[in-house]
Amino acid sequence: MKNNPVGWFEIYVQDMSRAKAFYEAVFEGTLTALPSPVPGLEMWTFPMDYTESGAAGALVKMEGKDSSVGGTLIYFKCEDCAVEAARFVPNGGSVMHEKMSIGEYGFIVLGHDTEGNLIGLHSMQ
Repeated sequence: MKNNPVGWFEIYVQDMSRAKAFYEAVFEGTLTALPSPVPGLEMWTFPMDYTESGAAGALVKMEGKDSSVGGTLIYFKCEDCAVEAARFVPNGGSVMHEKMSIGEYGFIVLGHDTEGNLIGLHSMQ
């Protein structure tokens, strides 16, 4: 397997406006509408640069697909994960585990977005 094997991710949501506002506020960025190849599918991408390492992805609202805690956990890279974690609650999310050390691999925070999805934050400091 090659390094950085994940090439794309999707976070399923029930209320796109609410979820989009949460992610834009927490990460202080803008999501971009992605034209839907399928009727009934709404997608908003996170900032992407295919010349950089890491995976691109989008918030997705699809008829018949629920959001919430499941078998997939996505970690977002941060300079200091406590900074983004502090924006969870004021923007409708919740923090499940405050910043904690994972030894030589840095630090993580686990929390829920406005749609009930469990997401992670990772930083080296």
